[in-house]
Amino acid sequence: MALMRSGRVVLVTAALVMTVAGCGSVVDGNPVPEAPAGLGKFYSQSLEWTSCAKFGEEMPSGAECTRVRVPVDYENPDGDTAEVALSRIRATGDKIGSLLFNPGGPGVPGLSMVSIADRTQLAERFDRVGFDPRGIGASLPAIACLSAAENDAERAEPPLDNSPAGITAAETENKDYAAKCVERTGKDFLAHVGTREVVQDMDIIRAALGDAKLSYVGYSYGTRLGYTYAEKFPDKVRALVLDGALDPQQDPVKESVLQAASFQKAFDAYAADCASKADCPLDQEPAQATARFRALVDPLWTKSVPTDDPRGLHYGDAITGVQQTLYSNRFWPALTKGLRELAQGRGDTLLALADMYDGRRDDGTYDNSADAFNSIRCVDDPAITDRSIAAKQDSEYRRVAPFLDDGHGGAAAPLELCASWPVPNTSTPHRISIPGLPKTVVISTTEDPATPYQAGVDLAEQLNAALITFEGTRHTVSLSGVECVDDPVIAYLVDLKEPAQPLTC
Repeated sequence: MALMRSGRVVLVTAALVMTVAGCGSVVDGNPVPEAPAGLGKFYSQSLEWTSCAKFGEEMPSGAECTRVRVPVDYENPDGDTAEVALSRIRATGDKIGSLLFNPGGPGVPGLSMVSIADRTQLAERFDRVGFDPRGIGASLPAIACLSAAENDAERAEPPLDNSPAGITAAETENKDYAAKCVERTGKDFLAHVGTREVVQDMDIIRAALGDAKLSYVGYSYGTRLGYTYAEKFPDKVRALVLDGALDPQQDPVKESVLQAASFQKAFDAYAADCASKADCPLDQEPAQATARFRALVDPLWTKSVPTDDPRGLHYGDAITGVQQTLYSNRFWPALTKGLRELAQGRGDTLLALADMYDGRRDDGTYDNSADAFNSIRCVDDPAITDRSIAAKQDSEYRRVAPFLDDGHGGAAAPLELCASWPVPNTSTPHRISIPGLPKTVVISTTEDPATPYQAGVDLAEQLNAALITFEGTRHTVSLSGVECVDDPVIAYLVDLKEPAQPLTC
């Protein structure tokens, strides 16, 4: 994965060796539908696959990588271009086509997704393809805002309260951060890193891979890519599996509050499990777990605790590390270890968990997932610029997730980062309706902390999709070894067989 870079990123403008696509063009022996007007040279490009070593990712045996050229601005296809990194493991048997994966985020690189579903029928029947969406990971140019040193310094800063001085300081930091993103990424590119452009990139990827229609598995934010692709290209959809869904109708305020409530549920589930064990660092009575947790982390507001790493554990990193473990009950033992260490005045495990979440590598460099997350989120959704709404959101967030309430709220709250963003949003919340869309599959987990269950139910209703309900506490589940989920998903992707309804696992 490419390092964050200081200095201005220059957009790629080198020419491609292409032929113009038209009706009846062929890639890898397969007919490709006619390209949209003005985009023929992108749709008909030939991909040169090579070793993934130079793409900065540790990839499984058999993987190969390439980059596909796309226009930065689809309204100006003769202008600057970008390169989207792809990975592939070829089908081992009778090939149906390509199966594209996205892990979500937004901002998470996806090249390593090609290892999903090894030793299943999907590996036999599909070329499994991962991609780093534009601006992310090994794609060029890369979104860049903070250097590694600036990231470390920001994480070590004392937290801010919601006093007038704290609000002013927070909003100043937001403006400074946005200015760095403009300086190091370029305003023009920042304006074109959102879902609107990525789904158009996905259609170029589909064509360049030689597929007449798209087969796709998207997790978390990747579900937004999936349903937005279906809105834009309904006639190009073969199969969509959307796991850990976002609801396209939800505004950012409602989405954040519902997510906070779901993280509280996940914390409560952890606390109940922890209380059953003799070594639980929280109270043996689950009802007291939030108070006990706050007693452990609140002293970090004014004083860090030591770690083997000279940085120490600060308040923000402690909270980040805890949230990282709540994405799946598989991480609960790490949370217990981290909280037990904190009770003893150490912060090594929680710091390591925060580093994992923030994309900090062992050598002290960072991937660009955090900068990409901010940049994509701010161009995807309308900013909250009304101070009364910001205050209400903050109050509601603290109310529904008391384990995350630092006790430093107030009658007002700072405007979020996106209120200072230098380019306008390109999408807005709306109910989707796609008449004639082939049957799709939505998977939603009952106690998913990051994408609440009801969002999946609502998305399935809008898409007229088959819904698979998984009962558990984790974020996404498909193709992870749960047969009750995996078997119908694989049957759907291979044979387009609709899962039986209703289906609960």
